[in-house]
Amino acid sequence: MGKLKVGVMIESFRLGVRGGIQKAAEIGADGFQIYTTDGEMHPDSLSKSGREEFIRFVEANGLQISALCGDFGKPYNREEGLDELIANMKKVIDLAVDFGTRVITTHIGVVDEDPNAKSNLLMADSLNNVGEYADSREIVFATETGPESGPVLAGFIKSLKTKAVNANFDPANLAMSGFDVLEAVRALGPYIVHTHAKDGLWKEPKEVPLGEGAVPWDEYIALMSEQGYDGFYTIEREVGDDPAADVVKAVEFLRRW
Repeated sequence: MGKLKVGVMIESFRLGVRGGIQKAAEIGADGFQIYTTDGEMHPDSLSKSGREEFIRFVEANGLQISALCGDFGKPYNREEGLDELIANMKKVIDLAVDFGTRVITTHIGVVDEDPNAKSNLLMADSLNNVGEYADSREIVFATETGPESGPVLAGFIKSLKTKAVNANFDPANLAMSGFDVLEAVRALGPYIVHTHAKDGLWKEPKEVPLGEGAVPWDEYIALMSEQGYDGFYTIEREVGDDPAADVVKAVEFLRRW
């Protein structure tokens, strides 16, 4: 068996929360990521006893929580709905503390190549606000790669006052946008705290099963290791006729390393 820590995105199974967790354990995953933005996993839906019961269920299945997904579908560079977004994210930060995981992933919006762009300045203010709270709770807030190149995102993260904002590295999103995956690893290396194991094609562009796209897996995983990354490779399969079957194959694929 390989040395990588392999996780799965529970929603990829389309079996509900507990059914998905049981399936993750059944196929030999080490952990999982789960959305906490609506339904039964939204922080407002989980009492203290409900949180404790969920952790017991996870432990009974022999799994770890690789990360929470706190993507509410809104960017941090648009004033409309920003206060509500920040308030909700702080609730997810508290939930991460209760669940014993330190990573929350999301999309922050598109980083402009001009560091002085108005959208960048608003996003920086918003993330410094969230980041100050995350710092106080020892939680990291990882934005997903893809809308901009690795060097552009790395430059923006470096400019922030908070140390809480990092990167959730998704090689497929970068490949499908025509960006260099390995260049992005080199630029973002110090900030990568979680990954999505996903593959995709550029010219189409479209997501495909692991190993069938443009991600150079051997070079990518070797470079991630060189950069010091030893966290989860969390499989995310958002499309396809049978995503659950694709996830099973993806676990087998990642066990090669």
